[in-house]
Amino acid sequence: MHVGIIGVGLMGHGIARNILLKGGYSLSFLDHPGNQPTEEILGLGASACASPAEVAAKSDVVILCVTGSPQIEAIVTGSEGVASALKPGAVVVDCSTALPEMTLRMAEIIVKAGGDYIDAPMTRTAKHAHEGTLNLLVGGAAAALEKVSPVLASFTEKVDHVGTLSHGHRLKLLHNYVSVGFMTLLAEAAAQAADADIDPQVFVNVLAQGGGASVALERLAPYIVEQDREGLPFFVSNALKDIDYYRGMCDASGARKTVADGISEALKAPVEAGQGEAYVPELVQLFRKGEMA
Repeated sequence: MHVGIIGVGLMGHGIARNILLKGGYSLSFLDHPGNQPTEEILGLGASACASPAEVAAKSDVVILCVTGSPQIEAIVTGSEGVASALKPGAVVVDCSTALPEMTLRMAEIIVKAGGDYIDAPMTRTAKHAHEGTLNLLVGGAAAALEKVSPVLASFTEKVDHVGTLSHGHRLKLLHNYVSVGFMTLLAEAAAQAADADIDPQVFVNVLAQGGGASVALERLAPYIVEQDREGLPFFVSNALKDIDYYRGMCDASGARKTVADGISEALKAPVEAGQGEAYVPELVQLFRKGEMA
């Protein structure tokens, strides 16, 4: 199989290198200003394409790894989009974080174009993408998943088939709501502790030995103690986007979202203050007294 990828960013770059290195597949990618440096994957034999249509025309599997729903819709439905040049029987694998309703619409378009569509969002970090140990939550037909499983195996540790089409994206939004929510709450608590001159290591130790022990603490502790943000290279603007997608999913289903509304407001403040490209651990500093006044 020839593989195409659209979105060679922090996550997509790791996916691309492991498709080439571990999987041994031929690879085409969309040449785009938002890509990470592509010298490595070009050196491994990848080829750059000028449009999503060009990627689709060459590929049996097309992986989407972009920011969100508007970008996916443009990539799939644009005048030079994936649907306009899809190979018969090709499978589109959407690894982005997106709105479930959009997933269903895009799938209809891809099926009419002669292909299959599965949603397969990721639940780990850029480090895991680089190492080829991502986890995927897949929604869609079992046959389509089976067809692309060898490709997915090249960049994953675990692939869970979680239900029908859109269930991957629904579960990813639930996952990110809990994960980002925990980290936002923790960052606000850590900021309060710092404002009160509490030793940051003592603060971390107290939480770790009690009810505050969590993956959120593990990911933010390096910044709380040593101002090391690199353990979680995830933009605050993307965290806000994911929370707002979750809120949109709640609105569509009539679900309660009182806590989610509060998290959105907390994250909106640094984004509106021009700090959207800060990493999530940096909320510990951004939430401090007077920082965003």
